[in-house]
Amino acid sequence: MYKHIALIGLSGTGKSTVARVLAEQSGWDWRDTDAVIVAQTGCTIADIFASEGETAFRNRETAVLRTMLQAATRPYVIATGGGIVLQAANRDVLQMYAYVVWMDAPTSTLLARLQAHAEQRPLLATDDPHVSLDALRAARCHLYQALADQVIDTSNLTPEQVAAAVLEGYWASVSS
Repeated sequence: MYKHIALIGLSGTGKSTVARVLAEQSGWDWRDTDAVIVAQTGCTIADIFASEGETAFRNRETAVLRTMLQAATRPYVIATGGGIVLQAANRDVLQMYAYVVWMDAPTSTLLARLQAHAEQRPLLATDDPHVSLDALRAARCHLYQALADQVIDTSNLTPEQVAAAVLEGYWASVSS
């Protein structure tokens, strides 16, 4: 049985960018859970958080992830939202169907990357995004760590270097 490659981690680690590069390097298709939700609803993630709340968004996220992982007829590279690990059902399905890579970087690096893009991040819309991101890291790092087959610090690597490291780890895991 094949396994998908799922990228987890906080916003700003480069999951979507690396997923595209991984798809090019592996010849697989790639999917982004947030992009699928936006396409399905016609709303931004920030709008969904504002109008429906985080719980409704997380429920949509779970449905999208399950479909991606369980209905696929071939392996995919999947970029997940930073909070995908909060639901036990998501952790279970990721563990069962995917080789999971936790992408991480220091908070200052993540903030610089996030501020370079115009996209709104609902959980960072606070008076002190650095403190908020550190709090997210503290709340989620044990979940990321427990789920990860591989951990990569993306702070000093290009997307191509991260993708190469992911593929090396993936192929080593499936051949053992």
